[in-house]
Amino acid sequence: MEHFNKFDYLEEATIFELQDTLQKEKVTSRELVMYYMYRIAMFDQSGPMINSIMEMNPDAIFIAEALDQERKLVGVRSLLHGIPVLLKGNIETNDKMHTSAGALALENHVSAKDAFLVQKLREAGAIVLGKTNMTEWANGMSASMWAGYSSIGGQTKNPYGDYFPGGSSTGSAASVAANFTSVAVGTETSASILSPSIQNAIVGIKPTVGLVSRSGIIPWSYSQDTAGPMARTVADAAILLSVLSGKDESDPATWKNASSKLDYTACLDEDGLSKATIGIFRNIPPEKYCDIGEYDEKLFNDAVAILKGSGANVIDEIEIPSFNRGWEYNKMNIEFKYSVERYLQNTPSHLPNTLQELIEWNEQNAEKALKYGQDALKYRSQQENQLKSLNYILESISDLYHSQNMGIDHAIEKYGLDAILFPSYVGADLCAKAGYPSIAVPAGFQDSGKAFGITFAGTAFSEPTLIRIAYAFEQKTKHRRMPNLKQ
Repeated sequence: MEHFNKFDYLEEATIFELQDTLQKEKVTSRELVMYYMYRIAMFDQSGPMINSIMEMNPDAIFIAEALDQERKLVGVRSLLHGIPVLLKGNIETNDKMHTSAGALALENHVSAKDAFLVQKLREAGAIVLGKTNMTEWANGMSASMWAGYSSIGGQTKNPYGDYFPGGSSTGSAASVAANFTSVAVGTETSASILSPSIQNAIVGIKPTVGLVSRSGIIPWSYSQDTAGPMARTVADAAILLSVLSGKDESDPATWKNASSKLDYTACLDEDGLSKATIGIFRNIPPEKYCDIGEYDEKLFNDAVAILKGSGANVIDEIEIPSFNRGWEYNKMNIEFKYSVERYLQNTPSHLPNTLQELIEWNEQNAEKALKYGQDALKYRSQQENQLKSLNYILESISDLYHSQNMGIDHAIEKYGLDAILFPSYVGADLCAKAGYPSIAVPAGFQDSGKAFGITFAGTAFSEPTLIRIAYAFEQKTKHRRMPNLKQ
């Protein structure tokens, strides 16, 4: 197996660099797939046991060989041609892999179709390498379940050491950080892309709800769910987002999508901070972030200094009126029950077809399925299964008003901002309720060795601006460093 060590120069290679290497025939997509498989075998399934991969695609090498042949005879389809991509375990694929959301009850569930975003990846020539581990049911299972744990996949670890791995797109983040793939796709309802991206020192984009189709993804919330790219660099995330985004006739959220044909690599401007107006948000509750090591004042101030030194117009200590309001979660709980129940009703009859059947199945297989219990699942199963309830209607419009009108949009309009800077993933919940985009970028490492990151956020469909700003910050700092898995 020493043969694969000769490809170690590809460990941190960007998609641009990989394409250049492929075009010059220094490596083939087949060899690239085999190299990532070797790393997964050595470091994910043995050695430090990162445990980020839930399942491999047994056809990946065959697909790579076909794309190598196509490259020679026809040319490339896109920048993702022949590039391996990993998918979070709640994204449907019509192949030999399963779609389970980490739940043992769905361990043998094979989807009858590709998710819309998977169709787009295949059309672009990407190689679906496998499925990543995740917090079971996207953290909808148990209040005490550790982030990155699932009954099928076990516990995903942070490649940088004994640190919080983030969730629920934990496996996608850890696999990218550990160089088990070029890029990965995660999903987010609130913080599920941003949190593990911050913890694993990678770039994560939580797009505007509706930029990327949700069709074929096991749902959590109708109002907040989205898929998004996770990558080692802003450029790689931009390349992946260009492929993922687009209008889907079966997903009404995408009908407002005016960005379906955007090439986000056009936003990669090293001078992107010059003249950008960025508001700095600091009014965070210390008990929620500071006391658990999610906030590092020195590193955050260093990031702000970079913005100022790069020509950005920085407005410090902006106010967001709704940030610390008491949010309700009835809407979320009702949507979880309704959406998951509807998903289960459309699975084959040999699987649980209702939430109650799922709960009963788990209890019958408690030794394997209920390491952390299922209190959250039970609680949500008891919610009113009606999208017409008073709580649902009022909270739906209240969340939008306070997160948009009195939240992100208020701050942007009041201060004339291009973006808002949050430490860590502090703004994740607000942006999630608004359905607005955020991009997490590495911002250094704390004295303990724990990764620290920052998040740029904006209004609906402001991804081009956020990518431009984040890319310029990344190029000025280059904070990311690869984890040492060979200790």
